[in-house]
Amino acid sequence: MDNTIIELKDVTWKTGNKELLKRVTWTVRPKEHWALLGLNGSGKTTLLNLINGYIWPSRGSVTVLGHRFGEIDLRELRQSIGWVSSSLQDKLYGTDKAQIVVISGKYATIGLYERLTDEDLNRAEALMRTMGCLHLWDREFRTCSQGEKQKVLIARALMAGPKLLILDEPCNGLDLFSREKLLESIGELTRQEQAPTLIYVTHHTEEILPVFGHTLLLRQGEAVRQGATGELMNSAVLSEFFEAPVQVDNHDERFYVRVT
Repeated sequence: MDNTIIELKDVTWKTGNKELLKRVTWTVRPKEHWALLGLNGSGKTTLLNLINGYIWPSRGSVTVLGHRFGEIDLRELRQSIGWVSSSLQDKLYGTDKAQIVVISGKYATIGLYERLTDEDLNRAEALMRTMGCLHLWDREFRTCSQGEKQKVLIARALMAGPKLLILDEPCNGLDLFSREKLLESIGELTRQEQAPTLIYVTHHTEEILPVFGHTLLLRQGEAVRQGATGELMNSAVLSEFFEAPVQVDNHDERFYVRVT
């Protein structure tokens, strides 16, 4: 065991002759919340699959929550990792009530086959309150808006008490106001005493809240830059990263990019 949340050392992942990740080295320490920024096709999903143990590195070493791959049952490790992706929405039962969807996260099941306990109901209530979606109690999941569904899914992931929570483009498909409400709830989550380490995956810089104090810039499978978010979110660094001239405006520690 060591005291890192994620430690990738010189990690490469190949499929056929194509390298989708190229010698990535990245360390996430406890109490650090990171943004993972990259355009479509940059390798973000491949990197997430690697961290979750769904694929194995072609080269290099992977250590997650202090456990080096090859020395732990990855099925057990995944129980400590929450991964919220919009693709999960389609797999859930739309007629399930929102709190049932949340509680099912404890058992990592689609649907709930366990007897409801007061403890589970109380925890679901607390998590839904934290995520600002307690008003959805007893609402069928399919009747929730896209933003409401994302809040329910995050509460679901938290139900199992993960040590690492990965939010995979959670604002995808949301309008401006729904996005800001969801980001506000994510910010509230990070202020909770028992909050897990968060990895926020996006291709929009303006979604990177001040609580994400560190950022990894991923381009074509390479970790181009990483470090303090405030030091990376400027016109010079991002113009080089995007390989196009951009102007970065800072509004209350939120960073907005314009193509110039």
